[in-house]
Amino acid sequence: MKRLYQIFVLSLIVPLGVKAQQQATPKSSFTLDECITYALTNTVNVKNARVDAQIAEAKVKETFGIGLPQVSGNVSLQHNQKLPRFFSTYATAQGFGGVDPNTGEPLLQIPGMAPTDVVASQNFFQLKSSGQAQVTINQILFNGSYLVGLKAAGTYKDLAYKTEEQTQIQVVESVTKAYYGVLVNTERITLFDNNIARVDSLLRTTAALNKNGFAEEIDVDRIQVTLNNLKSERLKFLNLQNLSVTLLKYQMNYPMELPIEVKGNLSDLTVDENLFNEYKEGWDYKNRIEYKMLDTQRKLQELDVRNKYAASMPNLSAFANLGYSTQSPNISGLFKTNTNLKEGEYGPIGPDKWYSFSSFGVSLNVPLFSGLQRNYQLQQSKLSLLKLQNNYTSLKQAIDLSISQNTITYENSIATLRSQRENMTLADKVARVTKIKYEQGVGSNIEVTDAESSLREAQVNFYNALFDAIIAKIDLDKAYAKLDPSKYLAAEPTK
Repeated sequence: MKRLYQIFVLSLIVPLGVKAQQQATPKSSFTLDECITYALTNTVNVKNARVDAQIAEAKVKETFGIGLPQVSGNVSLQHNQKLPRFFSTYATAQGFGGVDPNTGEPLLQIPGMAPTDVVASQNFFQLKSSGQAQVTINQILFNGSYLVGLKAAGTYKDLAYKTEEQTQIQVVESVTKAYYGVLVNTERITLFDNNIARVDSLLRTTAALNKNGFAEEIDVDRIQVTLNNLKSERLKFLNLQNLSVTLLKYQMNYPMELPIEVKGNLSDLTVDENLFNEYKEGWDYKNRIEYKMLDTQRKLQELDVRNKYAASMPNLSAFANLGYSTQSPNISGLFKTNTNLKEGEYGPIGPDKWYSFSSFGVSLNVPLFSGLQRNYQLQQSKLSLLKLQNNYTSLKQAIDLSISQNTITYENSIATLRSQRENMTLADKVARVTKIKYEQGVGSNIEVTDAESSLREAQVNFYNALFDAIIAKIDLDKAYAKLDPSKYLAAEPTK
């Protein structure tokens, strides 16, 4: 019975553990789109750019909140161990002291005091302990800088989102290049495996011919050298492939300790030679993210100029103060309440009741003179705006240069790829015919090894040209603002 219970418990726990492991282990096989989607979801730079955009949104709300009523509360209790005295002339003190109703003489009589002599009397207007509870309300009625700040906050948020988009474009570019680097190296390794299998078969055939006296030993050695060179080069490409995979993981922010596999076939990759005509249709500098960011920065600087003007405008605000206050000879008296007298009545109730007070009004602040600071601040802001306007010309020239360079590079890579594909086809034909002739005894071993070396070189050159063409295509897409991260973000993130 105990054994059955253990089996039942394990049957519940094991599936849960397997499910948790499956959820914790990321996907290991990726297409290009899945690589980009994973990178846009997990790359640190994109995450930080997204956080910056959220910070900008919070900044907008913070700026908007400045225009709402600002309410603050304050409660204070104070005890003066020794109150300051009141200072007055002797004549004034006699006036405060009152007069004798019978004689009409001042009650305060100090022998030898002249009317102008200074008298320090006890503070009979204030008790030692006091308390106050107050609520203060302030509301902006008109503030030019605040109105400009609202617009600037929205533009600042727009700049943050454009910065995030720029970061996403850079991620799309780097991940695409790394992905094709892995894919091309995979094809290269497969090609080396085929070549090694073919040369190994030729080596076995030649060794058999040598054993039967139909081939010299030097022919076997020559093919063995070719086979060794192929294996050595394959090992180099294996190490290069490991580096390419590591680079792809880094660009995707994929765990380095986990395996990853790319899905795709280079045979499905087509190179459009008429790409330029398609890209030139509807082309505009404003399509480039750099131009969009510069345009947003210009708007921010224009708002900064407006803010400098607004700083010289009057500011109007309303305020209100509401609260209660009391006094007592000691702290404990502040918390006693005398209900013998109602609000508005007078009598000897002492200061142990809290009385309300209130005030409200408007405040107008008019900047009259600030030296030359405001003028020179405005001048600096205008000059900064002039620099941004000058940058438009520089940016357009840089974009034109980028398009021109990448167009020429793409055209050259297409021409080279076409030539290398033809060379590889011819070299494969030569190697195949040469091997047949050798097996039929009408060709030499040297011709076979030379043909194999030429084929290997043609294959390496073809894949180098193919990779160069892919990179040139990606750079051209970036130059014409064709790298769109939004189509990958629309897909469900790959976990």
